[in-house]
Amino acid sequence: MKDFSSITEKHYYRSNLLEEIISRLEKQGIDLSKVKRKDIAGVDEFHVRGAQVSKELAESIDLENAKLLDVGCGLGGPARMLADEYGCQVTGIDLSQEFIRTATNLSELVGFSNSTKFVCGDATKLPFEDGSFDVVWTQHVQMNIKDKEKFYSEINRVLTDKGIFLYYDIFKKGNQEVTYPMPWASDSAISFLSPPTEMEKTLIDLKFKNLQSVDQTDNGIFFFEKFIEQIDQLGPPKLGLNVLMGATTKTKIFNLLSGLKEGNLTLQSGVFVK
Repeated sequence: MKDFSSITEKHYYRSNLLEEIISRLEKQGIDLSKVKRKDIAGVDEFHVRGAQVSKELAESIDLENAKLLDVGCGLGGPARMLADEYGCQVTGIDLSQEFIRTATNLSELVGFSNSTKFVCGDATKLPFEDGSFDVVWTQHVQMNIKDKEKFYSEINRVLTDKGIFLYYDIFKKGNQEVTYPMPWASDSAISFLSPPTEMEKTLIDLKFKNLQSVDQTDNGIFFFEKFIEQIDQLGPPKLGLNVLMGATTKTKIFNLLSGLKEGNLTLQSGVFVK
């Protein structure tokens, strides 16, 4: 049996990630004693449209002072935004130990250690008690998870009664083969794309109610077209997702953009409530 978790962790692994970010901040002349969230926003939101879409998702419901779990938290950008702007107490969990180390230190760097904490763990085996969170939030995670029923069942378990699940994700739409590498997978070994209808059925079977579903595909296409144009004109950003995706950044972005434009992939966000 393949150990998908270890292959997935290896895909996302970047050695000395925190140190690379710190070095790039210093090269920009940023005083490390005065780093703000905006200074690291280009690298700490590893999903299509970055911080902008996180803010849109947060504004779709009342999140004030919520106890929130970010599943697949990455470097913790959304967690810090939710703590800062909505008073949330946020726990982030991610499979990557390097992401968790970096997220923890970045929160310390920008002053959010008291309102965010980060745990290394498996999204299909959440290390939390039943009913621990008011809200579960996830962005670009389920593509790497084979057992989606277990994934959504765990989200259901850790939510309180009437708890809310927010998602923003990439789904399969057409029947064409996916061209790799993609940001979440170098090949098909750790890519488990499925249509959004499959997710919706699983959640409804778990007694969730669908409050909102939004097709984000056109927004994603527009974002990527501008992103590639900027790279062509100005080169890679000084502190951007290229730090996480490395030398294959442009190829991965181009493949994802092509998949969205050709109708083979779709971007969707939404809200479900228990």
